[in-house]
Amino acid sequence: MNTLRYEVDGRVARITLDRPERANAITLEMPRELAECVERANLDPAVHVIALSGAGKGFCGGYDLVEYAETQAPNHDPAQPWDPVVDWQMMSRNLRGFMSLFHSDKPVVCKVHGFCVAGGTDLALCSDLLVIADDASIGYPPARVWGVPTSALWAFRVGDQRAKRLLFTGDLIDGRTAHEWGLAVEAPPAAELDERFEALVQRIALTPTNQLVMMKLLVNQALYSQGLHATQALGVFFDGIARHTPEGYEFQRRAAETGFKEAVRERDDPYGAAESPR
Repeated sequence: MNTLRYEVDGRVARITLDRPERANAITLEMPRELAECVERANLDPAVHVIALSGAGKGFCGGYDLVEYAETQAPNHDPAQPWDPVVDWQMMSRNLRGFMSLFHSDKPVVCKVHGFCVAGGTDLALCSDLLVIADDASIGYPPARVWGVPTSALWAFRVGDQRAKRLLFTGDLIDGRTAHEWGLAVEAPPAAELDERFEALVQRIALTPTNQLVMMKLLVNQALYSQGLHATQALGVFFDGIARHTPEGYEFQRRAAETGFKEAVRERDDPYGAAESPR
């Protein structure tokens, strides 16, 4: 494993995003390694529950796009025809890795501290339960330009109105709001996050694996019946399209000229430091 750590502690399999020097940013390798870890946990009869967390100052800062945005990436030359299937093949495989959490036989509980933004929210939303520090930030700023959430789970998790409130602005919410909106099951103070997360994980671990598998399958069927697969297909295609709009090309041009961080700052500055939506 180059991007994750995998450990088994009693009845708990622990998957830790382990690129703290890059804010645990997602590489093309990470979703594949994630799926491998989830499969190991599912095939281990000793494991009842999977605990997902991130090393360092925050859970996940999204995709590691610095190199991709600052160079002329393949399939991203505005002077050449764009092949949407190239983007589909890449992003659908990444989504498959994220959705290994959702499809996992055994429940996945995700712990968020610090920040969980952009593509990092796919990991959190594909998990079964989210425990987030009350002062942590979560949201999808690439909704402003150059991205669409491929997991397409926002409306399923917080309802259509609140999903639109976040995705029409790219605003972040804090952990308290995430709990009030039903996105998280708990939002303890940061100092109590580890203790509260561990208490929930260990409580779930008491339940027999066969019961956990049946309960998860039962509840997930509700999301399947609401059209999750079709919605995700749109999300993956739209994510590719978002990088090939006039605004998407301009964002990539500015990233190549000034650096990715500066391009993001320019993107976000007009929105100011508005309060989190309530």
